[in-house]
Amino acid sequence: MTPLGAGELETRLASLQAPVRLVFFTQAFECDTCLVARQVVDNVAAASELISVEEYNLVLDTDTMSEFGIDRAPAIAVVGDTDLGIRYYGVPAGYELGSLVDAVLLAGSGEHGLTADSLATLEGLDRPIDIKVFVTPT
Repeated sequence: MTPLGAGELETRLASLQAPVRLVFFTQAFECDTCLVARQVVDNVAAASELISVEEYNLVLDTDTMSEFGIDRAPAIAVVGDTDLGIRYYGVPAGYELGSLVDAVLLAGSGEHGLTADSLATLEGLDRPIDIKVFVTPT
């Protein structure tokens, strides 16, 4: 697997079906990766007219932070017509860019991508759960 180039990014995002918001959370101090993360978000948004970017400050925009359940920066909430709860923390660069693109396509489809069996299992839960997926190149 190789990182996505600019042409590949546009090709992958050409199948985007509906608008997607990349809600980006940053902070001015003590965040060495926030600027790089914002540059990646801007590059992804530039690859499709259906992608927009909103930026919020982790320190100043506490209401929006709470609304999206964000607790650190850099963070990206990937939101389509509905908010599926997809959050990306860190810099989605290099090999990890593919995960962000997949999230954008999923949010833009309006589908959650879960099987009927997975939905049935989730319906049987009696308390909220928090699932985290960690992405690494290996």
